[in-house]
Amino acid sequence: MTSESDRQKELEHRERLLREREVELRLREMETNLHVNDAAFHQTVKHQPENSQKPWMKKVILGGKLFALGVVALVAVRIASVLAGFIIVGALGWMSYKLFLESKKTSL
Repeated sequence: MTSESDRQKELEHRERLLREREVELRLREMETNLHVNDAAFHQTVKHQPENSQKPWMKKVILGGKLFALGVVALVAVRIASVLAGFIIVGALGWMSYKLFLESKKTSL
């Protein structure tokens, strides 16, 4: 029995080795097929529309936008400072009225 089981194990071992070799061989064949069937190299070119603007024109437009943004910011700061001035003057006037003029009327 021992010899029969040893023979079975030996056969199984050989079959396993044979299957492993077949798999390795098949993998090598697939790898060579991949390298043989490499796609041809095509040089790509960036698409440029016919009516595209020149690069310096884009920079001029960007500079104009930046200048306009600066002008708008300056105008907004100027308007905000004038409004703040009106609010401060109004608050000081109201406080002056409350402190000096209103208190004299009630004491009479």
